Amino acid sequence: MDQNRMIVVDCLENLFVHKDFDAAKAALHPDFVTHSPGLPNGRDAFADAVKNSPLAGATAEIKHIAAEHDLVMVHLHVAGTAIVDILRVEDGLLVEHWDVKQPA
Repeated sequence: MDQNRMIVVDCLENLFVHKDFDAAKAALHPDFVTHSPGLPNGRDAFADAVKNSPLAGATAEIKHIAAEHDLVMVHLHVAGTAIVDILRVEDGLLVEHWDVKQPA
């Protein structure tokens, strides 16, 4: 679980803090699936969508992280929005994503 937690945190920090989208892509499975409306499936399409979204320039702060088996839940604040991301890790890569958003 600790390894899965680190994989998720590294990916999210690369997406939202460091803006290192190539490093973030390395953590995503090529057939990455997101269940978030408006975001595309696939490693490259997902990372490019985040890179080109208004969130790309926003400040992000991770508030809480919980991990159990292959799932990692992350509560973070991005651009005045509270987000809970749920990510499934398989063989060291993020393979699936769900999220819930509300004003912070």
